[in-house]
Amino acid sequence: MATLEASARTATARRGGFSPLRRQETIAGYLFLLPNILGFLVFSSIPVVATFSISLLDWDLIRAPRFVGIDNYVKLLTDDAVFRKVLFNTAYYVIGTVPAGIVLSLLLALAMNANVRGIALFRVIFFIPVISASVAVAVMWRWLYNTDYGLINTMLISIGLKGVPWLASTAWAMPAVILMAIWKSLGYNMVIFLAGLQSIPAHLHEAAGIDGANGVQRFRHITLPLLAPTTFFVLVISVISSFQVFDLAFVLTKGGPGDATNTMVMYIYNQAFQFFHMGYAAAIAWVLFAIIFVITLVQHQLQKRWVHYEHE
Repeated sequence: MATLEASARTATARRGGFSPLRRQETIAGYLFLLPNILGFLVFSSIPVVATFSISLLDWDLIRAPRFVGIDNYVKLLTDDAVFRKVLFNTAYYVIGTVPAGIVLSLLLALAMNANVRGIALFRVIFFIPVISASVAVAVMWRWLYNTDYGLINTMLISIGLKGVPWLASTAWAMPAVILMAIWKSLGYNMVIFLAGLQSIPAHLHEAAGIDGANGVQRFRHITLPLLAPTTFFVLVISVISSFQVFDLAFVLTKGGPGDATNTMVMYIYNQAFQFFHMGYAAAIAWVLFAIIFVITLVQHQLQKRWVHYEHE
C-alpha cells in the first residue's frame, strides 16, 4: 500500500502537479511566512514608496504639502554645498572604515581560530563591543578622546608626544570617528570570518603542509581563495552599514566641528527633524539609496572575477 502511495506521488510530481499532502505543506509554509511578509510590506515597502512621493513635495509638516516635482533633487545635486560636504565626509568614512575593518577583523579571526585553551573567552571579549549600546560606546570614546584628561592623550604625553585635539580639530575629528567605528564592528566581522575559516576543510592544509608549503603559502593559496565568498559578504555589508553611519558620529561629535563629521544620514535627520524640510530630507534619502544600490550592484558584478564558490 505504501509503495502504491509513493508511486502515485511520484507520478503526480512528474506531471507537474502537487499531491494533497504537498499542497497542505505549501499552504502551511506560506501561512507561517505571512506575518513576516505583511510586516515587511507595512513597515518597509509602503514607507519606502511613500518617501519617494514625499521627495516630490515641499512640506514642513505644518502647511499643506506643495508638489514641486524634481526641484528637491535639482537643488540637492546642483546648489547644495553642504550636501557635497556630507557626501565627501561619508565617502571618507567608508574608505577609512571598510578596508581597515576587513583586514583587522580577518587577522583577529585567524588569531581566534587557534585551538588553544580559553580561546572562547577571548572571542567573547572581542565580541562585547558589538552588543554594547552605540550611545554608551560613543560616550566612552568621547572620554577617551578628551583633550585635557583623556586616556589616549595621557598615553601620548607619557611617551613624549603632544596631545591631539581629537574632537576639536576638523582634521582629526573624522579619523577619531573612524577609529571608534572600527573598534565597534571588529568583533562582528571577526565572527563571520571565523565561521568561514572553520568551514575550510582541514585536509587541504594538511596536504599542503606535506607538500612543503609554509604558513604564508597556505594562507595565500588555500585560505584566501576559499574565504573569498565570506570576504565578499563582509565587504558588502560593511559598505552598506558604513554609508548609513549615524548614531556613533551623532553622539560623539554631532557632526562637528563645523561639518567635519556630518554624514548623509545625519544630514537627513537634520533636514527632517530640525528644519522640518521633509521633502528635501526624503530626496536625500533616495539619493543615498541610489548610491548604495549602484555600489552594491558594481560589487556584485566585480565579485565574478575574484569570488569562486565550491560548486563551481
